[in-house]
Amino acid sequence: MSDSPLLIAGLGNPGEKYARHRHNVGFMAVDAIAARYRFAPYRPRYHGFIAEGAIAGRKTLLLKPMTFMNESGLSVGEAARYLKLPPEAVVVVHDEVDLVPGKIRAKAGGSDAGHNGLRSVTSVIGPDYRRVRIGVGHPGVPAMVHTHVLRDFAKLDYEWLTPLLEAITEAAPYLAADDDAGFMNRVALLTKPQRPQKPKPEPKPGPKSEEKKPDGL
Repeated sequence: MSDSPLLIAGLGNPGEKYARHRHNVGFMAVDAIAARYRFAPYRPRYHGFIAEGAIAGRKTLLLKPMTFMNESGLSVGEAARYLKLPPEAVVVVHDEVDLVPGKIRAKAGGSDAGHNGLRSVTSVIGPDYRRVRIGVGHPGVPAMVHTHVLRDFAKLDYEWLTPLLEAITEAAPYLAADDDAGFMNRVALLTKPQRPQKPKPEPKPGPKSEEKKPDGL
């Protein structure tokens, strides 16, 4: 585990208008972590809001950039520079249309895959930071992606979203330990649908014993 503090930046857009959008699932995730581990209240800093606390004994800062998605790098970059963090101590949590709803992927580095928030962060701190991609599904038509992510989650979405956010908070100590594979495995285990138990087969009746006839008959 790195000696540096951990910075977990959730990406989204500021304001109540956007609060329940698919694009804001990064905000939702860091808010869930803040509540679970009793972080200090958010305060304005680094062109965003930041909360301080600890996960599994490691000092951790949660950041919600207030720059709008396309300028997320301004906030994440300023925080990373001020705290003198190496790339492996920065985790960016964001929505991902190329993953089915409820699935996650966590890894260090990689392309931006057309995500404007990631593009902005990469332009400021380089590509080697860690990412947690939260699947929000694809609308099926590329031209509809922008509209899809800038809409509220549907009511039915909360059937997978709520347990997923709970699983992410439960698995957060793996992020603090720089174990992204362990984090993914733990979330997958916690969100795995329970298989219905098969009913036990009824015992087969044994062979009927012949009824004994009384002697002399």
